Amino acid sequence: MSKQITWQKLSDWVLLHAVPGVGASRFNQLIARFGSPTLALQQSASKLADYLPAKSIEVIREIQQRSGKEYDQLESLLVKTEQWLEHSNHHIIPCFAEDYPSAFTHLSDPPPLLFAVGNTNLLEMPQLSIVGSRHPSKSGEENSYHFAHTLAKGGFTITSGLADGVDAAAHKGALDAEGYTIAVVGTGLDLVYPAKNKALAERVSQSGLLISEFPLGTKPQASNFPRRNRIISCLGLGVLVVEAALQSGSLITARLAAEQGREVFAIPGSIHNPLSKGCHQLIRQGAKLVDSVEHIWEELKHSLHTYAIGNELNQASTVQGEEEQLAIQSLLLEDPNQQQVLEAIGDETTSMDMIMARTGLSASDVNNLVLELEMQGFVAAVPGGVVRNPTQQF
Repeated sequence: MSKQITWQKLSDWVLLHAVPGVGASRFNQLIARFGSPTLALQQSASKLADYLPAKSIEVIREIQQRSGKEYDQLESLLVKTEQWLEHSNHHIIPCFAEDYPSAFTHLSDPPPLLFAVGNTNLLEMPQLSIVGSRHPSKSGEENSYHFAHTLAKGGFTITSGLADGVDAAAHKGALDAEGYTIAVVGTGLDLVYPAKNKALAERVSQSGLLISEFPLGTKPQASNFPRRNRIISCLGLGVLVVEAALQSGSLITARLAAEQGREVFAIPGSIHNPLSKGCHQLIRQGAKLVDSVEHIWEELKHSLHTYAIGNELNQASTVQGEEEQLAIQSLLLEDPNQQQVLEAIGDETTSMDMIMARTGLSASDVNNLVLELEMQGFVAAVPGGVVRNPTQQF
């Protein structure tokens, strides 16, 4: 269960969420209008008519009367969900909870509830989403595994959809690297689709995280997977498309990522491979062409470093004294030259020429290092040069 939220408070959220026809958008509209699931479930048919189809209203009427076939099924689901939630690594995270993913603010229709199995702390870690064909070429499958393995070793959590092919290879690559991975699925978490990935799903739940916005018992349906894809695209700092046909869910994920302000990466391939055509189209549309892990690392490493800085500084918040603070700061910088440049910058405006004179570094090196320090939050650009960032606390 989400932190410090009782089942009693959560049960009406699960109930309204499971009413047929109440998706994320309608659920959020009902909350905005009536204030809570409990109050929404108490409304008359006339008041619900502006928000829900007739079938959903009829189910809510059964709930109010505590009788009927749909009501019995929903009551059974509530019992099943409460029992499922009793497992130590099972969680339900409502949108009002502290541990609800901050990335979901980028969605126009964020899930009102998130079901999870595993380590929910991964939701706030820097992630790269990897997607692609369910039937990739051998090289495509190897590329997915290799990129996931290397990036997971470097500190990224790898997010994908637990499908066959590229998705499964990405999860396995991250797990074999003893890194972290998140699988976003299009079914209830009491089911595994495809069934052949049951053992993989178990590995993910033990060392990573399985998540779904769908109630328990939800079977795989074609309409579920575009909804799953919007979460995959949203959680990652970027999306890597390994192989994809021109008409594929992977291209939908890439489009959603671009709309959400995420980076889009694509691996090129042979012009004779139909699974390369989707990647080539993405590249023509502005996706970054990558043929090595370093291309992704260069684009996203500042985000990973910023996360590490924030995490380390939170842990060291009780450290007192300027010397100890500077020692922490030194550990977080990427290389000695960064430390040298930072020491050359004072609280007063420091020009580039002055930094060059104090460090003996070239103009090109100083410009690059100052840019890196600015991206990491250590310094701020001001007229005439740079200063130590007054908002950055060590």
